[in-house]
Amino acid sequence: MRSKYIHRVSNFDRFAKNLAIEVENADVGILLRGSDRFTIPGTNFTSRFQLAAAVGVSSACSSNSNHFDELDRFLSAHKDWVFGYFTYDLKNQLENLDSKHPDSLGFPDMFFFSPRILVLVNGNTAVFQYNRDETSQAELDELIVRLNGDYIDDTECQVPLVFQSHYTYSDYLKTIRAVKQHIARGDIYEMNLCQEFFAYRMNLSPYLTFNRLYQKSPTPFGAFLKVTDRYLMCASPERYLRRDGAWLFSQPIKGTAPRMATQEADSIEIERLKSDPKERAENVMIVDLVRNDLSRIAMRGSVKVNELCGIYTFPQVHQMISTVSCELADGLRPTDPFRATFPMGSMTGAPKVRAMELIEHFERSKRGLYSGAVGYFMPNGDFDFNVVIRSLLYNRNNGYLSFTVGGAITFNSQPEAEYRECLVKARAILETLNARIDVAE
Repeated sequence: MRSKYIHRVSNFDRFAKNLAIEVENADVGILLRGSDRFTIPGTNFTSRFQLAAAVGVSSACSSNSNHFDELDRFLSAHKDWVFGYFTYDLKNQLENLDSKHPDSLGFPDMFFFSPRILVLVNGNTAVFQYNRDETSQAELDELIVRLNGDYIDDTECQVPLVFQSHYTYSDYLKTIRAVKQHIARGDIYEMNLCQEFFAYRMNLSPYLTFNRLYQKSPTPFGAFLKVTDRYLMCASPERYLRRDGAWLFSQPIKGTAPRMATQEADSIEIERLKSDPKERAENVMIVDLVRNDLSRIAMRGSVKVNELCGIYTFPQVHQMISTVSCELADGLRPTDPFRATFPMGSMTGAPKVRAMELIEHFERSKRGLYSGAVGYFMPNGDFDFNVVIRSLLYNRNNGYLSFTVGGAITFNSQPEAEYRECLVKARAILETLNARIDVAE
């Protein structure tokens, strides 16, 4: 049983930024920010917290095989808060698929843990949960002093000025045209094509980079993750799955438009996105896929679309987001909602399995944690997970730093426009790092 200690927070932003330092200084940790910024249409469900941090490991679940079975056993044995992630490549355990591309980041396929110290913050109230046999009151007091101390952002990130790509510009356009040929002959309807931008031998301050990225692009599903020497710095606007009791919600994103310099231009861009037939078609196709996925674990007749093609504005972009929900069937294992829906349809395409086969064929790097999911399970079985997009990934061992962006390719896709959309999605990361992309023609 965890002990609780309630602390009054005098400066939320400073407290949150200092928590990122604590995550980086631990062997393993996760900081989640921003879920209070997003609602679920048609429900009265509210955010569980503004900020959550899991610092250090009390117990952990990691497996080289049968990952979902191992996680089921771990969750059944630990009725506690459990934080962690799924990588995209867990698809290979759910379908007859493989991943043969190079991987310089090296995240384990899955990792979950019960934290030594849990911090949940709402407004000016922070609740610390900890086990007395692992954390003394003196240690907790010292932590609170550090969290309320000054936060100094005066260290320049030693980052690349230039990111490279595995594609030339013409290669990427040619690949989009090849994907469209598969669509034209009915092989698939839509495919999410992504490209990785990368740099070698980087010496980066991960916590500082995350705090700067989140300040530039505050989103509902921000995440800072450390697992030994591997880091995720994530400013995701997309929810993958949330469970509230018997109810399950998914909020896929398909449809992106840039923010404009004036309110008038922004309003025009919103209307353009809202009425764009290509963007709406992308979104509706993925909504149909999500409805089908949810039906595999839902009470009969309970799957519904709470909102179709809603437009939501974030600091960097406008997004078209739909909400799909269902009432869960009885007798499910904790991971059954993930087994039925992973990877999320917004990052694959439709039909899902064939789209993933073609993703492996056309893409040139292993996705790993990108287009996976980061989140938590509560002691009562509820959970919330994001989609890992708009993110930097970093391996401190070899200095490899990368981010991946992409978009949905449909029959009506214009290759040049798809490439421009990639750059829109990369903008916050590039500005945070004062970096640019160098892609050969």
